[in-house]
Amino acid sequence: MTILDVPCRQSALDRLTANAPFLARLAELNPDDVTRFLAEGTDAALATVTPPPVDDDIMIRLRRWRGRIALLLALGDLSGEHDVAATTRHLTVFADAACDAALAAAFAERLPDEVPQGLAVIALGKLGSHELNYSSDIDPILIFDPDTLPRRSRDDPAEAAVRIARRMVEILSARTADGHVLRVDLRLRPHPEVTPIVLPVNAAISYYESEALAWEQAAFIRSRASAGDRALGASFLSAIQPFIWRRSLDFRQLKEIGAMSDRIRDHFAQGQAFGPGYDLKRGRGGIREIEFFAQVHQLIYGGRDPSLRPPATVDALTALTAAGRIEADVAERLTGHYATLRRIEHRLQMIEDQQTHSLPTQPAALDCVARLDGHADGAALLAMLLPVVTDVGACYDRLVVERAVTTGLPRDEGDLAVQLRAAGFDPPDAALRAIAEWRAGKLRALRSPAALDALETVLPELVKALGAAPDPQGALLRFDKLVAGLPSAINFFHLLAAQPALAKIATRILSIAPTLADALSARVELIEGLIDQRAFDAPATKQQLRAEWAPGLAGLDYERLLDRVRDRVGERRFAYGVQLIAGATDPLVIACGYSELAEAALGVLADATIAEFVAAHGRIADSELVVLALGRLGGRALTHASDLDLIYLFTGDHLAESDGPRPLGATTYYNRLAQRVTAAMSVPTAAGKLYDVDTRLRPQGAQGPLVVTLDSFERYQREEAWTWEHMALLRARPVYGSDTARAEVDRVIADLLATPRDPAKLAADAGEMRDKIAAHKPANGTLDIKGGPGGLVDLEFAMQVTQLSSGRCHDPNIAAALACMKAVGLVPVEVCEAHGLLARMLVMLRLTAPEGEPATAAARQLVASACGEPGWPQLLAAHDAARQEIANWWASIRLTARPQQETAI
Repeated sequence: MTILDVPCRQSALDRLTANAPFLARLAELNPDDVTRFLAEGTDAALATVTPPPVDDDIMIRLRRWRGRIALLLALGDLSGEHDVAATTRHLTVFADAACDAALAAAFAERLPDEVPQGLAVIALGKLGSHELNYSSDIDPILIFDPDTLPRRSRDDPAEAAVRIARRMVEILSARTADGHVLRVDLRLRPHPEVTPIVLPVNAAISYYESEALAWEQAAFIRSRASAGDRALGASFLSAIQPFIWRRSLDFRQLKEIGAMSDRIRDHFAQGQAFGPGYDLKRGRGGIREIEFFAQVHQLIYGGRDPSLRPPATVDALTALTAAGRIEADVAERLTGHYATLRRIEHRLQMIEDQQTHSLPTQPAALDCVARLDGHADGAALLAMLLPVVTDVGACYDRLVVERAVTTGLPRDEGDLAVQLRAAGFDPPDAALRAIAEWRAGKLRALRSPAALDALETVLPELVKALGAAPDPQGALLRFDKLVAGLPSAINFFHLLAAQPALAKIATRILSIAPTLADALSARVELIEGLIDQRAFDAPATKQQLRAEWAPGLAGLDYERLLDRVRDRVGERRFAYGVQLIAGATDPLVIACGYSELAEAALGVLADATIAEFVAAHGRIADSELVVLALGRLGGRALTHASDLDLIYLFTGDHLAESDGPRPLGATTYYNRLAQRVTAAMSVPTAAGKLYDVDTRLRPQGAQGPLVVTLDSFERYQREEAWTWEHMALLRARPVYGSDTARAEVDRVIADLLATPRDPAKLAADAGEMRDKIAAHKPANGTLDIKGGPGGLVDLEFAMQVTQLSSGRCHDPNIAAALACMKAVGLVPVEVCEAHGLLARMLVMLRLTAPEGEPATAAARQLVASACGEPGWPQLLAAHDAARQEIANWWASIRLTARPQQETAI
């Protein structure tokens, strides 16, 4: 303790006693705290103030505890022992502890023997950022987990949660003879006029993923799990991170946030003119403008840079400076101004514990605030504040101007032509016509003034990106077609303006990948997912995908779940396609990723469909649905637009009956259920179509029942199946069902494939089937990678005859099976290499030349590089050589059929 400490503390106490009636009363009630403060200082005095026990007197104890904290923090602030940051941090720690105590008391009253859990307090605003005002209310959102919330046996979880939450709020907010603890404002929750005060966690996640407004995104910048079940709160906030920190940069949202600031200025117009009555929080140049200055920059850059996400305003300004997003001197000035404004705000609130932000209009009251802060009078206080609010207002005004400034393209045709040529449009005529039509509002998406404004914002970067595309004219035409199909282009244009890198990706898509261009035309928001760099990570496994989707799918009704899964699959499939056209990932890795994606979708939708079906018809004991994948899904090698070859089976007794309200026999039960699973996977909804499902590989083909028992399937395969059906089983893999059921299906398939066969008959049957396929579906051009001599169909026939003849290497994945066959000398080494080349070509051409035509000039180098060749001519040569190797192998396999054929003659 220095010799100056005691006079400073005494001065603080004198000012408090003379100018703050609320604090003066607290000083009279707590003389020991005052004595300890004067003798030892603020922190020593605070160390003796501990949270009260949770008992029947909790309301009295909390209020007296709050009084002691309020008194000592005011003395620490007024004496200079605590700066504004320390004061607000202490206030926040107190608020967290008070909420925990009140919640524990509310639980104890209803459930005295239970551990409080399953209900979390999510702090927003200044509570969320540890910047709580001296006499502030708190703005939490309350969430609960129905599965973990303790409750009485007859209580509905939602009703129990509301009762506990209501009691917690009452304990904190009710004004008694001892005052209150905290004012609690729950109006920041979704739709507060109709929703209960505490929300189920999954419903809250769903809301913030799909419906939340721009101001809510800004509010959650300053959010944390502050009390109650913190693990639940942290899990909730983790689930909505993509909402808080958007993958896309939406300048429309930023404008809405700016407009909100403007509306606040307008609404509090009487507090704008600096002087008595000035609103320190909402006035021009006030606290909120410093907060918005930081938050707008965080919203612009924080989605891509996690270092820019500190919730506290001063910390955010520091981080933005370190990242070079704002000027150091501006951040330093705003930091100082923020401390000054918050300090005076605290002085206002200390006087009578009022939640006020406005300077008094009466001279005597203003003098009182000034003297509390150590000034001679109100005039001196205003003189100190004037340069502060002037500078803050100027900084914020500049931010508004920066948001509004755009450098557009010239409207003069001659000047525009010069810029178009420089960008890569030579001749510029087509681009001139397109831009003129856009500006004239001839497209539906460009008929509103807001859309035309957005167009002008994006045009400079758009022209630059289109001009740099491999085929500028073609990209321009496809972009024009894309915009022509949009109901509104406003957000799309704002996004491209804010993210020039996305504009480049979009133009590359339009130049190279018709399949992706069509997807983008149908759902333009797909491109937003590419802002998140995770879109370029290695493809996720089905387990990772289901874990990632789970929070957003929980609690949805069936129809919304179908849409949400379509959204998620579409976004991920689009991102995988972009990885291919960016040359970022091996096409075979992406093919496996497409398969994991389809399997994850099937698992989620089958689970949901079965749950719906069981609600109506019950379950069949000791029985379940199993889904068997064949073809490319069975082999984990889908392309971007592959359909799914599925066989539905069920285990158990076909004579059994379900136990639900409307029971069904097993055969009817599973046939109807399988129809619904197929529809869930393939029927278009508002979110589009997911996959085409082909079930014709089932026993007896399209003429047979959709679902059969596993026993019937095995009997059919042993007694009636054609050779080609056993060949198809080489790429069969159970993809849905319990581990036990899937293991049993694997056993059946392994036994069937291990059956000894006559190699000559096998080759003859396969050759006959291959000839029928060739006659029914001839090759579609020289680059039909699957059909035609030496294509992938020939390769599969050759390897399947070899696998069945030898009884070895029965792996559904072709690459893995070929590696096994190479190791035991069953396939020429050159064929393995040929498969790798053709498989990569197939994946790439499904994106770049989906109808079988040769790839465009712009896409040829990309396809060649993805296949490991330096250029298109070299790729064609390697392609021809690969097909020759495969054709030679297939021809050698077919030779083994001749003895069988000669015997028949």
